[in-house]
Amino acid sequence: GTSAALVLALAGFGACSRGTAADCDRGCRNYYSLHFWDRADKELAATPAGERDALRAKKLEELDGKLKSGDLNMCVSQCQKAATNEQVACMIGARTMAESEACVGPGGQD
Repeated sequence: GTSAALVLALAGFGACSRGTAADCDRGCRNYYSLHFWDRADKELAATPAGERDALRAKKLEELDGKLKSGDLNMCVSQCQKAATNEQVACMIGARTMAESEACVGPGGQD
């Protein structure tokens, strides 16, 4: 899954300057959100138009739950230990799932 792949990818990085807790939180939230919406948007596109608003609301609640999960905390912790400032800035600035994966290297793909 996304969380395990991200943690494994970040674990492979050496001891350069590290991201702060706040920056790692922002980067991990963006990473998770981009991956979540990449999948959810495909599901929404396959849903009849009249049902999309209700499904989107459900997906927003689901994402909120995922962002409050232990996986996010694990990502932030691993990011602080292993990610460089450049990787964290990349994760924060990513606008697509592919961009976010490129930030952490090939191990970040799921």
